[in-house]
Amino acid sequence: MSILMGYITVMTDSLATSIATLQEMVHAADVVVGFTGAGISTESGVPDFRSPNSPWMRNRPIPFDVFVQSLDARREAWRRKFIMDDLYRDARPSQGHLGIAALIASGRMPAVITQNIDGLHQASGLADHQVIELHGNGTYAKCLQCGRRYELGWVRACFEASGDPPDCEACGGIIKSATISFGQAMPEDPVRRAQNLTLNCDLCLVVGSSLVVYPAAAFPVIAKENGAKLVIINREPTPLDGIADHVIRAEIGLVLSAFIPRN
Repeated sequence: MSILMGYITVMTDSLATSIATLQEMVHAADVVVGFTGAGISTESGVPDFRSPNSPWMRNRPIPFDVFVQSLDARREAWRRKFIMDDLYRDARPSQGHLGIAALIASGRMPAVITQNIDGLHQASGLADHQVIELHGNGTYAKCLQCGRRYELGWVRACFEASGDPPDCEACGGIIKSATISFGQAMPEDPVRRAQNLTLNCDLCLVVGSSLVVYPAAAFPVIAKENGAKLVIINREPTPLDGIADHVIRAEIGLVLSAFIPRN
């Protein structure tokens, strides 16, 4: 039995060997790029989108074009947003997040590319520039017209007081959660940074992603085709397991705890 950073588990010889192999691959690499998906945050209590009975299925995000065109849709979008926020407001970074933060602190990983919108990578100690958010960030809001940032507490207070979401105080534009909704264009700067990092890494470490959401899931493929090693850590099989150099199916926090310095 092994006790590792809060985990109590029976670690099989094969899992211990897999983790050791991962450590060797990371230490042999000059540039590691991290690519994270929902699985790293489910260990923090954040529900993922595709699991059976997921609360996201009951509170589906409103498509971008509908959100922009309809005040009723915006009311409903914010109502659903605040329901979901309440479900994981107490979420804290998992051991997986801390493992990624440790890899970045070591200098081996310049930044992490993430599909997540929960801000837990920043909460683990990473600076904004060390987190490349392909799908935006759900911890604040922005005006779609002028880009002014708004804190969610203010948006919620206005919404609950009047029944309508507020307009931008600067330009009168529509305020929206700073996430990338279905039908909304991917953010140019994060996509460009992700592509550059992917093309310059020699190890791509995919953590907790189902690798079915495109175009984001194309980045590990780009890395592999450009000559990088590909490692996938996920509890379930992914479509890219067949081209990966190393696959670990285990609890993410348990695996990445191996990179957290011991006091």
